[in-house]
Amino acid sequence: MFQLHDPSALPELIAEECVIENTAPAPDGARHAGRQACVQLWSAIATQPDTRFDLEETFVAGDRATIRWRYWMADGNSVRGVNLMRVEDGRIVEAMGYVKG
Repeated sequence: MFQLHDPSALPELIAEECVIENTAPAPDGARHAGRQACVQLWSAIATQPDTRFDLEETFVAGDRATIRWRYWMADGNSVRGVNLMRVEDGRIVEAMGYVKG
């Protein structure tokens, strides 16, 4: 969905009690709680024009996942980061994002 700029699947993937800790502002990132807030945040990221995510590695262990990525901004600059995810009953309940730099 992020690679295709299509967030339409997000509501089905995110649990009602989901919490996202975003990559910014430093040092802890903004906290977004509840399905609506999480869908809104990720939809805004997914629909940014002239940007892209390159997935570098995904590792899944039980209900946890680590996703290493590189985000390319519209100006051609990029940032590398990782998301630590937790899933329950097939839906994301926790996501913590971190970036290098």
